[in-house]
This record gives sequence, structure tokens and C-alpha cells, in this order.
Amino acid sequence: MSRLPYYATVVLNAFVVAWVFASPASAAGGGCSNTLCPEVGAAPSALTASYVSGSSGGGWTASSSAPADQPWTYRLTKPCAISDQEAGACGAADFRECPAPPDRVVEDFVVEQRRLVLPGDRTVDGFPTGGQPPGTPVGQWDTLLRACIDITALNPPPSPDEVYRYFRTLPLPELPTRQQPPGDGLSGLPVVFHTDGPTTQTFDLDIRGFDVDIVATASSFTWHTGDGTDLVSSDPGAPWPDHSVSHDYRSGTYTSSLTTTWTGTYTVDGGAPADVPGTTTTDGPPVTFDVLEARPVLVNPYD
Repeated sequence: MSRLPYYATVVLNAFVVAWVFASPASAAGGGCSNTLCPEVGAAPSALTASYVSGSSGGGWTASSSAPADQPWTYRLTKPCAISDQEAGACGAADFRECPAPPDRVVEDFVVEQRRLVLPGDRTVDGFPTGGQPPGTPVGQWDTLLRACIDITALNPPPSPDEVYRYFRTLPLPELPTRQQPPGDGLSGLPVVFHTDGPTTQTFDLDIRGFDVDIVATASSFTWHTGDGTDLVSSDPGAPWPDHSVSHDYRSGTYTSSLTTTWTGTYTVDGGAPADVPGTTTTDGPPVTFDVLEARPVLVNPYD
């Protein structure tokens, strides 16, 4: 996602809108379909909140509880969903990263508000109630602001980015380097590399009360040979003669190691699996070995 400039100050009240929206036509990067904008299709694009409040530090929080006789109800919509509905596409300006502390969900939303009928058959700005009972929404949704909103209190399912934050902290195995011959090698003869560690791991996590199952798979292997060469393989290698990773050395002492790249899929409460939107790596323990130079010597086989 592209990082975009953040607004300086927003005043949250019924009549001030302090965010100027970038139109999809002027957004850099062009449009994208729902397939390329998973924020639209991977989760509901709008949330309903009873109360949206700002802090002195400039942060915003949405909750499902509100003060007595709160005159508004709120709707939080993904910017890309609005652009996709209005212009048929969403652009780079519709995406922004929102830093989130651990165990908090902070996402980029457009906040809209709608009047509620108050006791005494009235609304906050005199809009006609139509005789509706207190607490009934009346009138249109009015755009209020766009901001990074803490929606933890609304308890939405873990987002892909939130799952990825957990994925990066999983205790994934540090796969060891095995080489053949197992001791010293010989110059002119290839050294065969492979690993025999587990390449799939399953984790059952509790994320804010949701049961999240993550399956981590070793998808790429980078063998650091110790002489400045890196060998990248999509498989963990195998011992000779089925080997797929090998390297020729000159004589000397070398230290090799293996960096494993992990990808993952996850499910929330037994739902459909989805890809973890990122990778993580582990580094296995290094192995030091000598490569010797063999010198031919003529001998008399009859001696």
C-alpha cells in the first residue's frame, strides 16, 4: 500500500468536514478491480458504530456504546469501496497504512454520520423526524471525515494485516544445513546441500477471541555457501543421488547456512482459507567445513 500524507487537524462535529477527498480520476497509480483490491472483497466494506470520538493526540476511536441521547449514528466505509461504487475503480489514494499497537485494529475509513431522533420528537439540527420513535435514523448519510480509526471495540474479524503481524512472530523452525560429504569436501567435487527440518507448521491462535488457524509453509530456500554465492531453491534439496542443490568450491574453509522463506494461509473460526499477505524468514544454524585439494600421485600397483 502507498503511504499518503496525513491530514493535520480534523474537527469532529455535525457541520465541519475537514478532509478533502482525492477523486479517483486524479489518484496516482490508476484504478484496480476488486480482485486487485482485496480490501473490497475480503471483508465487509462498511461497519456501523454508535459513537466515533477523537482524542487530543489526534487519534480516532469507534465504539458500539454512546453517551445518552447521542444524536448521531456512524458508518465506517473503506475509501476503495466508495471509489469503486462511484467510479467503477479505486486508485492509490484509496489506500493508506494505519500504524496499530499490538492487539489493536486501526484501519483507514471514511466516516459518515446520520441523524437520530431524540426524545421530544426532535433532531440535533431540526431535521423533520416524521414522527419516528427516539433512536431511529432519519435523513441522508453525511460524509464527516476520513481518518485512521481504532475499531477494536467493534470486534471485527482479524484483518489480513493483523494476521500477518502475528505470522511474523510465530516460532517457525530454523532449518539446519546438511551437506555431503558430511565432513570435509574436495575441490573439484560438488558439495551437496539439503535440509531435513520440517517444512510445514500449523498454529492455532486466539486473536481477540477469534480462533485463527495458520498453516506456514517453507516456500523458498536460500543457501549461503560461504564463498559469496547464494543458491535459491524452491525445494529443500535432497541427499545424493537425488540432490537438486550443489556447489563447487576451491580449497579453503567455508561457513554455510540456510535462510528459509515462509508463506502462509489462515482461516478465521473455520471459515474459508485466505493467504497471509506477506512472508517471513528464519535463519538456520551455520555449518563450517573445510574443502581440501586432492593431489594425484602415481603409484606402482605391483608394489
